[in-house]
Amino acid sequence: MASFVVFFQIGGAVALLLFGLGLVRDGITTAFGIRLKTALGLGTRTGPRAFLSGVVATLGLQSSTATALLTASFRDRNLIGARMSQIVLLGANVGTALTALVISVGLQAIAPALILAGFAASRREKPAISGSGRALIGLGLMLISLTLLEVGTQPLRESPEIAAFLTMLDASWPVALLFAAIIAAICSSSLAAVLLVMTLNIPVGLTVALVLGANLGGAIPPVLATAKGRIAARRLTVGNLMIRAAGCLLVLPFAGQFAAALETVPMAMTGLAVEAHLAFNILLAVCIAPFTGLISRSLAHFLPDAEPSGEAPPQWLDDQALEVPALALGGASRQALSIGDDIARMLDQTRLAFTRNDSSSLSEVTVLEDRVDLRQQQVKTYLSRLGRDADEHDRRRSITILDYVINLEHVGDIIEMGLTASIRKKIGLQLRFSDAGYQELDAMFLMTMENLQMAQTIFMTRDVELARQLMEQKIEIRNRERQSAQRHLVRLRDGHQQSRETSSLHLDILRDLKRINAHLVSVAHPILNEEGLLIESRLRNV
Repeated sequence: MASFVVFFQIGGAVALLLFGLGLVRDGITTAFGIRLKTALGLGTRTGPRAFLSGVVATLGLQSSTATALLTASFRDRNLIGARMSQIVLLGANVGTALTALVISVGLQAIAPALILAGFAASRREKPAISGSGRALIGLGLMLISLTLLEVGTQPLRESPEIAAFLTMLDASWPVALLFAAIIAAICSSSLAAVLLVMTLNIPVGLTVALVLGANLGGAIPPVLATAKGRIAARRLTVGNLMIRAAGCLLVLPFAGQFAAALETVPMAMTGLAVEAHLAFNILLAVCIAPFTGLISRSLAHFLPDAEPSGEAPPQWLDDQALEVPALALGGASRQALSIGDDIARMLDQTRLAFTRNDSSSLSEVTVLEDRVDLRQQQVKTYLSRLGRDADEHDRRRSITILDYVINLEHVGDIIEMGLTASIRKKIGLQLRFSDAGYQELDAMFLMTMENLQMAQTIFMTRDVELARQLMEQKIEIRNRERQSAQRHLVRLRDGHQQSRETSSLHLDILRDLKRINAHLVSVAHPILNEEGLLIESRLRNV
């Protein structure tokens, strides 16, 4: 019976730790998600900046797995190069180790204050404040879980059976590495495994072996999550797993010497497990960063691109479902999401041409625009044939779907006739934006692409809170567009040659991106209107 009590105490402490991690991640995403993603997308032009972006993103999201999946989604859409994406993950590994360092420095006494402050902030309506409040609550719970973990593992440290088991692991470090890797993979967190190891009183060599296993296991969940994704994302996560595995295998035979070296530079506020975790990831980043290009090319060779497949016809518009409105509307909604995916691809390829100054990717935009026009017409025709059994709710839903696909079609027109025309002109005339102007436009591109993903989610889930966030993003976009235009005019007055040459292009691209966002935000209007959260006019009463 006592063993079951110990098991549940440790399991509960680990569960609380993971729950706290989730709260921090969700809170930071709510408060700064778009800015964090934009910073990650913009911060990958050089190796050091890519590494720092990985560190910062992981410190915010409190999870290298979350950073890996976010980076994989960017890599999947060609927003980050293969080499830079691997460097981002090296930074993410260091970010996780720094998180462990922060949690383990003995701040448990301030946990109640963090939870109290977080609770007060989470009651506010502004997403930045409420999200930060949830993050503080999560951090407080993580600190409490560490105390519970230390108490829960106390019987293990005194148990003769566990001592015998640990002695067996100490005699076989490869088994210890696999054991810790399994724990980290199950928890989807190398941080949880490292903190668990920190609470155990075990030989120093075994500590390092278990920490290495935690690092290896932490790279497995992203591989599983991207297993059915596109090849670019799979290369990234598989590459990260291979890099960690190689580092673990190289360090494992020297775990004792590695621990001895670390003990010569003790960090009084932390344990050996945390020190080893941090030192291993820093050493891995330093040694691997120069070879990330070679690693990326090797992965492209061993994981080649799939053969292109032919164009599939619309698969969700089933004529037989028209007599059952719920089925027909479900199919039309799925088709609308497919149109949104085509728009996302158009934006990806347009930004790719903008950043690389190469118009080759724009040829696909024209093909996709033709498909968007065709499919939105097919959706409109299909819904016009909806069965007579449709009630008022079904008719309102069909109008919502029609509004969404029409707005997506307008977005496609803006991309093809506005953005691509401007970018072709830029490339054809060999024009270059100023560094500041380029950064402003690229940030607008990234925010637009993230807003499209949010709009797709809102269309299907009709989530009120997410709709409110998207509406607030419209204000952010409008402010950014106005500020960028003002800064551009300042650069013109200051006589910047590049700003003068690209003046009309800069303002045209800003205008087009703002128009695109206006169409995307429209998906939130009916949801907020039903909740009584919209006003009829923006005019101020006088």
